[in-house]
Amino acid sequence: MAEHLPICVTCGVQYGAVREDCPICLDERQYVGWDGQRWTTLAELAAAGHRGRIEEEGPGVLGIGTEPATAIGQRALLVTTPAGNVLWDMITYLDDDLAARIRGLGGIRAIAISHPHFYGSMTAFAREFNAPVYIHAHDREWVARPDPLVRFWEGETHQLWDGLTLINVGVHFAGGQVLHWAGAGAGGGAGAVLSGDIMTVVPDRRYVSFMYSYPNLIPERPEVIRRGLARLAPYRFERVYGAWWRRVVHADGAAAVTRSAERYLRFALGDSYPADS
Repeated sequence: MAEHLPICVTCGVQYGAVREDCPICLDERQYVGWDGQRWTTLAELAAAGHRGRIEEEGPGVLGIGTEPATAIGQRALLVTTPAGNVLWDMITYLDDDLAARIRGLGGIRAIAISHPHFYGSMTAFAREFNAPVYIHAHDREWVARPDPLVRFWEGETHQLWDGLTLINVGVHFAGGQVLHWAGAGAGGGAGAVLSGDIMTVVPDRRYVSFMYSYPNLIPERPEVIRRGLARLAPYRFERVYGAWWRRVVHADGAAAVTRSAERYLRFALGDSYPADS
């Protein structure tokens, strides 16, 4: 599990070798911690008492996280299907116990991650489960620990297998992707989008929002949001699963995304909205 490779304390991304800086945190969408660049390792996190956490987040969807939380604090999602499980997004922490618990749930057939802030220990997970990691080619430069298991795809959509489609929405990062699961729902067929914070589910869970940078409060550009919504438009979905525990739009998800974008653009464009829309 590469227990001694360096992990950025601020963003939680594991690198393949010792280095002085974290390029992900130097980017204007992130930040270097106020005490300067700091590093940890999986071994140090385990010694500090971190442990894996698995809880149901919805029908066929299990949250995979860490207690106490590390870095940005997101949890991943294990989508369970008869054809195999997909791990959506990523966390930093991994130990033998968490790996065994995931295997007990059917393991991982594939991994897909929304954007670089959530790359975490993706190569450690990929090697542990011999699972490919799907990243959009636009975000290739941000991969911190390259490996043959990391697969770059191009274009607007990529099908993992029946009913599971990656969509390059392109918000937040040029390669920002979401996962559409056509078979989601208690009876199947209601559809769900797993969005990370490409479209972040806000505390008022009737809405999502969009940002170029969340910690530095840089708004996303209206034209980028419009383009992303156009790519998402052909897909039906009732639920939207965000990046943090219980951040889920439980019903009418497609309409929630639409009205959220309309609200965002109304405030961003002021009197010019909807004339320029």
